Amino acid sequence: MTNILFKNSLDKKSQKIPPIWFMRQAGRYHQHYQILKEKYSFEELCKIPDLAAEVANGPVSEFDFDVAILFSDILFILEGLGMELIFNPGPQFKQNVNKSNFHLFNDVDKGIDHMNFQKLALKATREKIHPSKSLIGFVGGPWTLLRFAVGKHNQIKNIEDFHLIFLKKILLPLLKLNIELQLNSGAEIVMLFDSNLYDLDNKFFESEYYLLLKDIADQFPGQLGYYSRGKTFEELKLLFKLPFSGMGFDSNIKLKNVFDSNYKGFIQGNFDEKNMLLEGQEFTEELKKFSNSISEIHNRDGWVCGLGHGINKNTPQKNVHIFIEHIRKSFS
Repeated sequence: MTNILFKNSLDKKSQKIPPIWFMRQAGRYHQHYQILKEKYSFEELCKIPDLAAEVANGPVSEFDFDVAILFSDILFILEGLGMELIFNPGPQFKQNVNKSNFHLFNDVDKGIDHMNFQKLALKATREKIHPSKSLIGFVGGPWTLLRFAVGKHNQIKNIEDFHLIFLKKILLPLLKLNIELQLNSGAEIVMLFDSNLYDLDNKFFESEYYLLLKDIADQFPGQLGYYSRGKTFEELKLLFKLPFSGMGFDSNIKLKNVFDSNYKGFIQGNFDEKNMLLEGQEFTEELKKFSNSISEIHNRDGWVCGLGHGINKNTPQKNVHIFIEHIRKSFS
């Protein structure tokens, strides 16, 4: 039970039409989700397996995405460590991690027990979606999770000892257990979404953070995808040697540079998600520019078509239909 286009991209096999999925494809822009949200809280939609499966299947069923994504949130893993999480409507922690209290949030066993609902949600989603569709999971990247844990308003100007301990001794082992849980529950790959990498110091990124990502990738070779935002192509090339299944790229990266580098993993992206908000001819013109730029790339093996980041909540649904139809027609 898998999507052949997605499997071909993971295997770097040549094909004309790419698989398509969007970050946050199940969410607030979609009427199917809006109707469910009138009856259930966000947490209920994530933590009740049948509801999570219904939400995940909604956009796959309506828009014919090739891949379904576990419906969840990257922050539940921090909740599992004892950080009280509320959605009002966005996520907020009642108490952030600091050097005085971080040792209180260190029970990794308790943390992974808390994530058991994801196992049930993945199994329910696999049963719900069509056998011709793939299913993937996701977790937050270590740096992104640390940024939320300390409070996104609290900029990390200097890496302190407690940051390193929290990253290496708590988040790293818990993330590994969460990834294993998702892979064992039906996820074909698990994405690491590191959307806050833009404010990570390059010297730290190239040294200790690289080794941390290597530790994760080495444990799950070919089973993890990695997405980050805000780094340049030259900076991200450092990660090309890691055994990720592939990488997603924001819209500031020219995909031609990635393909020309002979990167061995899948390459996802990267239509600017802001352009999905455009109307009529303005939208179709931007879409044509994007597809034309990709069509000029001679070897597109491994391409997974998507956006540069998550789909905006104000995106017109008709644009999603147009996008998918245009890509499939343009590359058929």
